[in-house]
Amino acid sequence: MGSVFGKESVKEPHFDIVLERKNANVKTSYEMRKYGERFAASVTYDGDSQNSGFGTLASYIGVFGTAKNEGATSMAMTAPVVMEKQGKPESIAMTAPVVMENTSGNMMKMMFMLPEEYDDMSKIPKPTNSAVLIEKLPSEIGVVHRYNGKLMDSQMAKDLGNQLISDGVEGITEEYVMEHYQTWGYNPPFTMPAFRRNEVWLKLNDEQVTYLKEKFPTINQGGLKGGSSSTLKGRNMLSFGLCGLAVGVLAVGLFFRSNKSQYRKV
Repeated sequence: MGSVFGKESVKEPHFDIVLERKNANVKTSYEMRKYGERFAASVTYDGDSQNSGFGTLASYIGVFGTAKNEGATSMAMTAPVVMEKQGKPESIAMTAPVVMENTSGNMMKMMFMLPEEYDDMSKIPKPTNSAVLIEKLPSEIGVVHRYNGKLMDSQMAKDLGNQLISDGVEGITEEYVMEHYQTWGYNPPFTMPAFRRNEVWLKLNDEQVTYLKEKFPTINQGGLKGGSSSTLKGRNMLSFGLCGLAVGVLAVGLFFRSNKSQYRKV
């Protein structure tokens, strides 16, 4: 029931809040976050197709039953001979956010962030579906605007870009924002729109980060902390349990399929 009203119990990557822009003079609030190195499972698909890509990634982590990955263990190598032990498929806990971004043409890309225990490529189960790729995401800093309502809302990206332009950040244009933003979703589709946590993310370069930190200095120079608490380790990833998770995943897949026209930039 809590998920209907936006209760979040899915782990997410740790981050530091470097800066917050949330005063009365800010039309579109945002915060600057620093993320460490992460790993993600991704799939790229045609935005016009009936397959949103969600089912492919969900099958990889084992939401629908037996996980479609190889439980492989790399053996130590002392010569140019590599040996692997083939194990049973390994289920992977679902984390947040689910990341959506546009690529070239009508192609879309979806990513599932992998749990923090998968902190090295050698520890990550190999997908059996060639459409699923494992990506190493570098440490990066960017700005995030949080909103509720529908997930894929490109106007939120435009609003964030306009705020950064108003704040004097060089290199930010509407065209740049629309080519580089990501949409992050944290809730099942049956969460009431008013209680959903959606975010639009835009990565910044070093010069842009320095400019904002100097123009809007914070009292707490150490930064605030965000992301999942370590106390969540070992718990069920969603409060409504395994059955609810399966229902949520199926609903997300249907939601993305029926709303695929929203996945394009406008």
